[in-house]
Amino acid sequence: MTTIFSIANQKGGVGKTTTAVNLAAGLARKGLPTLLIDLDSQANATSALGVPKEAGRSLYGPLHDEGTAQEKIITTATRLLDLIPSEVDMAAIESELAKKEDYLTQLRKVLAPVKDSGHYRAIVLDCPPALGMLSMNSLVAADHLLIALQCEYLAMEGLSQILNVVEQLRNAGINPELTVGGIVMTMYDVRTNLSRQVVAEVRRHLPELVFTSMIPRSIRLGEAPSHGKTIFDYDPVSPGASAYESLAYEVIKRFHLK
Repeated sequence: MTTIFSIANQKGGVGKTTTAVNLAAGLARKGLPTLLIDLDSQANATSALGVPKEAGRSLYGPLHDEGTAQEKIITTATRLLDLIPSEVDMAAIESELAKKEDYLTQLRKVLAPVKDSGHYRAIVLDCPPALGMLSMNSLVAADHLLIALQCEYLAMEGLSQILNVVEQLRNAGINPELTVGGIVMTMYDVRTNLSRQVVAEVRRHLPELVFTSMIPRSIRLGEAPSHGKTIFDYDPVSPGASAYESLAYEVIKRFHLK
């Protein structure tokens, strides 16, 4: 059975793409066939895996009933990790999807054959940094939302907003099975009171959701995408690699992926 995870947060710069890329790689490294789908027109997840940004390789065509998602899948340098890249054209899909009937379910429809094939154990959706059409579509297509939350108080302000969106989608019957699967605390700095306070505050309100694995504020994590590598290939002994390996293990255990 294939499980779809949406990695979302309407705020940019919170480590969302870093988490999508390295969690997907971590799952693949643990023997789970995994597909990462880049839905952001900036295509940062695409370049983070060393794949050039090229026109026609994204889900833009399939979302317009031109071609299939399966045709867009490519292999990556990481064994068992495949990718559907993104491209600049994905920016236009926000306004174009709004004109379609059933505009919130278009991505779910496009991904249904991939999910039903059973080829992948996990599909990870990297969303744009906004609660626009693509992010909403990803929530409708997903089984679980994983929220990347930066260890800063301002980052917490948008948490209730995205939680409310999930509740609305469930209550409206658009995706009644969607769960908030977990919160990944990113850019954690053990040396600062602020990081510890933010984690404590989130755990106080949502104790069952916060993953034990804390993603550290790390220069190596920031450098890896510019080399087109996951943290496991760029610096496998770094604290960042250790953190994402632990997170992958937690995700496997929490969602019974093995």
